[in-house]
Amino acid sequence: MRDFIAMTFGGLSLRYFLRQLFFGTGMSALIVFMVVQGDAQLRMDQLVLLMVNALLYPYSRFVYEQVIGFLMGDNVFFVNAVMMLVVKMFTMTLCWGFAIFIAPLGLAYLYFYHRRAQRQENLEG
Repeated sequence: MRDFIAMTFGGLSLRYFLRQLFFGTGMSALIVFMVVQGDAQLRMDQLVLLMVNALLYPYSRFVYEQVIGFLMGDNVFFVNAVMMLVVKMFTMTLCWGFAIFIAPLGLAYLYFYHRRAQRQENLEG
Protein backbone atom coordinates (compact mmCIF):
# COMPACT_ATOMS: atom_id res chain seq x y z
CA MET A 1 0.00 0.00 0.00
CA ARG A 2 2.88 2.33 0.79
CA ASP A 3 4.29 1.78 -2.73
CA PHE A 4 0.91 2.56 -4.28
CA ILE A 5 0.66 5.88 -2.43
CA ALA A 6 4.28 6.76 -3.22
CA MET A 7 3.81 6.01 -6.92
CA THR A 8 0.55 7.97 -7.22
CA PHE A 9 0.23 10.83 -4.74
CA GLY A 10 4.00 11.11 -4.37
CA GLY A 11 4.59 10.84 -8.11
CA LEU A 12 4.94 14.55 -8.81
CA SER A 13 8.05 16.52 -7.96
CA LEU A 14 7.68 18.39 -4.68
CA ARG A 15 8.32 21.75 -6.32
CA TYR A 16 5.63 21.18 -8.97
CA PHE A 17 3.17 19.81 -6.42
CA LEU A 18 3.60 22.72 -4.01
CA ARG A 19 3.30 25.30 -6.79
CA GLN A 20 0.07 23.80 -8.10
CA LEU A 21 -1.24 23.25 -4.57
CA PHE A 22 -0.71 26.97 -3.94
CA PHE A 23 -2.91 27.86 -6.92
CA GLY A 24 -5.55 25.24 -6.07
CA THR A 25 -5.74 26.40 -2.48
CA GLY A 26 -5.90 30.00 -3.67
CA MET A 27 -8.93 29.28 -5.84
CA SER A 28 -10.68 27.50 -2.96
CA ALA A 29 -9.84 30.34 -0.59
CA LEU A 30 -11.20 32.88 -3.08
CA ILE A 31 -14.52 31.07 -3.24
CA VAL A 32 -14.69 30.78 0.56
CA PHE A 33 -13.95 34.50 0.82
CA MET A 34 -16.68 35.38 -1.69
CA VAL A 35 -19.26 33.19 0.05
CA VAL A 36 -18.39 34.56 3.49
CA GLN A 37 -18.62 38.15 2.21
CA GLY A 38 -22.03 37.48 0.71
CA ASP A 39 -25.27 36.56 2.41
CA ALA A 40 -24.94 32.82 1.78
CA GLN A 41 -23.77 30.28 4.33
CA LEU A 42 -20.94 27.88 3.53
CA ARG A 43 -22.17 24.33 4.07
CA MET A 44 -19.86 21.57 5.24
CA ASP A 45 -20.28 19.56 2.03
CA GLN A 46 -19.26 22.60 0.00
CA LEU A 47 -16.22 23.13 2.19
CA VAL A 48 -15.19 19.48 1.75
CA LEU A 49 -15.56 19.78 -2.03
CA LEU A 50 -13.43 22.93 -2.03
CA MET A 51 -10.71 21.15 -0.04
CA VAL A 52 -10.83 18.06 -2.27
CA ASN A 53 -10.57 20.23 -5.38
CA ALA A 54 -7.61 22.09 -3.89
CA LEU A 55 -5.80 18.84 -3.03
CA LEU A 56 -6.52 17.16 -6.38
CA TYR A 57 -5.81 20.23 -8.50
CA PRO A 58 -2.07 19.47 -8.94
CA TYR A 59 -2.89 16.08 -10.47
CA SER A 60 -5.60 17.56 -12.65
CA ARG A 61 -3.23 20.25 -13.90
CA PHE A 62 -0.61 17.56 -14.54
CA VAL A 63 -3.06 15.75 -16.86
CA TYR A 64 -3.86 18.98 -18.68
CA GLU A 65 -0.18 19.82 -19.19
CA GLN A 66 0.60 16.30 -20.41
CA VAL A 67 -2.22 16.41 -22.96
CA ILE A 68 -1.28 19.89 -24.18
CA GLY A 69 2.38 18.87 -24.35
CA PHE A 70 1.45 15.87 -26.48
CA LEU A 71 -0.77 17.92 -28.80
CA MET A 72 1.52 20.93 -29.17
CA GLY A 73 4.89 19.21 -29.07
CA ASP A 74 7.90 21.51 -28.81
CA ASN A 75 6.26 24.36 -30.73
CA VAL A 76 6.50 27.89 -29.39
CA PHE A 77 3.69 30.37 -29.95
CA PHE A 78 4.01 34.13 -29.63
CA VAL A 79 0.73 35.66 -28.44
CA ASN A 80 -0.50 38.71 -26.61
CA ALA A 81 0.37 38.42 -22.88
CA VAL A 82 -3.11 39.51 -21.76
CA MET A 83 -4.75 36.87 -23.95
CA MET A 84 -2.33 34.24 -22.66
CA LEU A 85 -3.12 35.12 -19.03
CA VAL A 86 -6.86 34.99 -19.68
CA VAL A 87 -6.56 31.57 -21.33
CA LYS A 88 -4.30 30.37 -18.51
CA MET A 89 -6.78 31.49 -15.84
CA PHE A 90 -9.59 29.80 -17.78
CA THR A 91 -7.70 26.50 -18.01
CA MET A 92 -6.69 26.70 -14.36
CA THR A 93 -10.31 27.25 -13.36
CA LEU A 94 -11.46 24.33 -15.48
CA CYS A 95 -8.77 22.05 -14.07
CA TRP A 96 -9.69 23.11 -10.53
CA GLY A 97 -13.43 22.78 -11.09
CA PHE A 98 -13.19 19.33 -12.65
CA ALA A 99 -10.25 18.12 -10.53
CA ILE A 100 -12.35 15.42 -8.90
CA PHE A 101 -12.95 13.90 -12.35
CA ILE A 102 -9.61 14.64 -14.08
CA ALA A 103 -7.17 13.89 -11.25
CA PRO A 104 -7.84 10.11 -11.18
CA LEU A 105 -6.48 9.97 -14.74
CA GLY A 106 -3.29 11.67 -13.60
CA LEU A 107 -2.97 9.44 -10.56
CA ALA A 108 -3.40 6.33 -12.72
CA TYR A 109 -0.83 7.61 -15.19
CA LEU A 110 1.66 8.35 -12.40
CA TYR A 111 1.12 4.90 -10.89
CA PHE A 112 1.72 3.03 -14.14
CA TYR A 113 4.64 5.29 -15.11
CA HIS A 114 6.44 4.78 -11.80
CA ARG A 115 5.60 1.07 -11.70
CA ARG A 116 7.13 0.61 -15.14
CA ALA A 117 10.20 2.62 -14.11
CA GLN A 118 10.52 0.51 -10.98
CA ARG A 119 10.34 -2.71 -13.02
CA GLN A 120 12.95 -1.37 -15.42
CA GLU A 121 15.19 -0.49 -12.50
CA ASN A 122 14.78 -3.99 -11.05
CA LEU A 123 15.71 -5.57 -14.39
CA GLU A 124 18.85 -3.45 -14.71
CA GLY A 125 19.96 -3.83 -11.10
